[in-house]
Amino acid sequence: MDNTFATKYFVHMKKDQIKPTESELEILQIIWQIGPATVRQINDILSAKREVGYTTTLKLLQIMDQKGIVSTDKSMRTHIYTAVLKEEETQKNLIDQLLSQAFGGSASKLVMQALGNSKPKQSELDELKSFIQKWEENK
Repeated sequence: MDNTFATKYFVHMKKDQIKPTESELEILQIIWQIGPATVRQINDILSAKREVGYTTTLKLLQIMDQKGIVSTDKSMRTHIYTAVLKEEETQKNLIDQLLSQAFGGSASKLVMQALGNSKPKQSELDELKSFIQKWEENK
């Protein structure tokens, strides 16, 4: 991808319009968990799950920087990458998109499918019950 085109294209996008790819989300999860990190730190964590080359991780981070998903501190020899997109905001945007596109806007269908596809822990069920109760009280 031509860097000039990417910079011109992505600079005009609002944060809620940026939809990270699966690989970008994987990197974001790491940064959200450990905080600002180097390519090496991110690549080491990715490589623990599957074989990922350092240059692949570097290229993804460079693209993410162009998109405005991460920012790069280049003041030192080793660049430090920080998430620009906030975890909760990104999750909300992705859920909104999934809810609209896959479930016709039905939150109950989404929740039922999610619960049906996994075996939630009792603590998770209790948390859901508490959330529903609080939501009903605040209507």
